[in-house]
Parts: sequence; structure tokens; C-alpha cells
Amino acid sequence: MEIIKKTSDSRTVMNEMVLPNDTNTLNNLMGGRMLHWMDIVAAIAAQKHSGKTVVTASVDSVSFGKCIKLGDVVTLQAEISRSFNTSMEVHITVWAENIPSGEKFKSNEAYYTFVALDRNGSPVTVPGLKPETEEEVKRFDGALRRRQLRLILAGKMKPDEATELKALFTQD
Repeated sequence: MEIIKKTSDSRTVMNEMVLPNDTNTLNNLMGGRMLHWMDIVAAIAAQKHSGKTVVTASVDSVSFGKCIKLGDVVTLQAEISRSFNTSMEVHITVWAENIPSGEKFKSNEAYYTFVALDRNGSPVTVPGLKPETEEEVKRFDGALRRRQLRLILAGKMKPDEATELKALFTQD
């Protein structure tokens, strides 16, 4: 029997403060540090959803917006956008806030994929997911196309097999 979880059950929020060791010579948050934090918050969301140890399978669609400065507080929100057999796609959104000035802005967004593992390191089945909001339904529906594209780029799927992607470009 497959367990279906609501999207809100697999949502994680994490806060970090940008300290001197996190910055480059321009006093901006280093991209690598941001990716590190994004990987952590996404892994926590995937573990909460699956109840298992997870490993990062792919990172894609990372976009970097406005620079985050030394002293800013970074809020990372991760939620499962869709689960498949043993994998889960996680959507991460990043906001930054300069508390003294009150400025708050969205800085980054990305999709990470995680695979759930058993104690022997073998992939295991993960619970299904029930999106709740209109935005979650949009991400859920798009996740299959993003997955097919990832698999094609990784050489694990032939383009002819990507029926969801082909449907975007063909008319009946």
C-alpha cells in the first residue's frame, strides 16, 4: 500500500546568517556556500517525506538572482514537488533579508533530486505525494517533464521515450 503525503508534510525551512567565512572578496555570499545550504535543506525535506536516508542524485535549474551580502539572513524553503518510485524532486526557494534596513528579496531557486536508500545503500520506494495548492499542482505536473529531461541528458532515457516532453512540441 502506497502512503500518500500532503506537500505541507514535506516542507522544510532553514535560516542562516551570512558570516565573513561565507563570502567572497566582494562581501557577497559565495555561490558554493549557497548550493551547500540548498543541498542540506532539500535533503532534510526529502528525508522527512521518505523517512529514509537520502542522497543527492541531481541538481538542476539553479538560478542566481540578486547578490546576498555579508550580514544578511538567508531563509531557504524546500518542498517535495513530486515523488517517483525511489526518487523525489525537491523545489528550493531562497530569500535574503537585511534586518537593519528591512529589505527582503527572493534570491535563488532550484530543483534537486534525491534517492531514498535502505541500510545497505539500495534504493527503496518512497511515499506518493498529493499537491494541495494550484502552485504545487503546477510543479507536480512539470516534475515529470523535468525528470524526463534529466534522464535524457544523463543518457538514461532515449528522447523518443520522453512522451511528456514530446507532447509539448507536437500537436494532435
